[in-house]
Amino acid sequence: MPAKQEPAADTDPAPHGGFRAGRVWARLRERVRHGLRTRAWRLRLFGLLAVQAGVAAAIAWFVGYQFLDNPVPVLAPTTAVGIVAASMGSRLRRTVELLVGVVLGLAVGDALMPLFGIGAWQTGVVVVLAIIVAVLLKGGGSLLTQAGGTAVLIATLEPPVRDLSVPRFVDAAVGGLVGLAVGLLLVPIHPQRTVRRLAEPVLDPAIAAMHDLAAALRLRDLGGAQRSLDTLRGLGARLTALDEGLGAAQEVVRLAPLRWRERPSLGFYTDAVRHMERSLYSCRAITRRLTRALRNGEPVPEEFSAAIDLLADSVQTLRCAIRARAQPQEARQQVLAAVELVGRAQGADAPDPTRPHTHRLGYSGMIAVGEFRTAAHDLLMASGLDADEAAALLRRTADRDEWD
Repeated sequence: MPAKQEPAADTDPAPHGGFRAGRVWARLRERVRHGLRTRAWRLRLFGLLAVQAGVAAAIAWFVGYQFLDNPVPVLAPTTAVGIVAASMGSRLRRTVELLVGVVLGLAVGDALMPLFGIGAWQTGVVVVLAIIVAVLLKGGGSLLTQAGGTAVLIATLEPPVRDLSVPRFVDAAVGGLVGLAVGLLLVPIHPQRTVRRLAEPVLDPAIAAMHDLAAALRLRDLGGAQRSLDTLRGLGARLTALDEGLGAAQEVVRLAPLRWRERPSLGFYTDAVRHMERSLYSCRAITRRLTRALRNGEPVPEEFSAAIDLLADSVQTLRCAIRARAQPQEARQQVLAAVELVGRAQGADAPDPTRPHTHRLGYSGMIAVGEFRTAAHDLLMASGLDADEAAALLRRTADRDEWD
């Protein structure tokens, strides 16, 4: 018998090893697909910026070489590319900061390099002094970076000749104006498309996280609720990028003649996205409180889970209605139905005025109710209602729930 069992023992690990290899291969393929999707999204979002930077650099070099009699116009294309790279924020403010930074770098470099010469410690001293001057002028990050970077160029690439300071400044100023003109006049971004592409990686995982939270609450799965909270917390950088994209889109329709006709539609679109974005902060607070409720063993009624699912559905419905420029009546109904469910989860009024509700929810759950209504208010405003109309709808819904 032992001799007959040996071949079986030899073949047992093979299926297990094959299953394990299959799981590793499946995870690898999913990771590769996710990486390709992410890179494709980034290419669609930033591909136009690459074109803008190339066009701006070429025009700036041509102008500096042909019209400014500069055989090596380094600062013109460099500044032009910097302006285009700053296009996902307030372009006018960053343009001023970049140009002022160039002036500071030129002034400090041209003043000190003839005295100290070119070398390692001289370069360090020039950069330190240029940034200190920028800090004293209360400059932002762009001004500090450009002042230090320009000082490095002057200290290492250019000869310490005082007479070149004005041509260098003109070179940089031309580059900044060319970058601004390319970004706003020749090849402006498409405002709504840019905002939509920035909103997708924020809304999609947020909606999924809220549905996952509802499922975790039903199962009282603390780990699942914590994962939902981690997902929402991890959206910080994407929310920052979305804020900058909204600012860039509004600036484009205000300054770019090719985009002036999109002002009315973009105004409604950006307001809706801002209110939806604000509601996500409340959703994160809801998730944090309900995760703590599970950790502390507090009750979370089924109505609260259903309300979270419905609130997540309303975000998706509202998103589709805004994109299709349709009336978001269904989204509003979903939001109000979710508020009704939260009212039932909270409980009816108690006879004792010192205890306004029965104990269907604990301390963290009661705080989550307030955050939920804040999120609902923001979503109603995203649907086109003003603050007073949204608040009145929420009050009527809460009062009707109390009577029921």
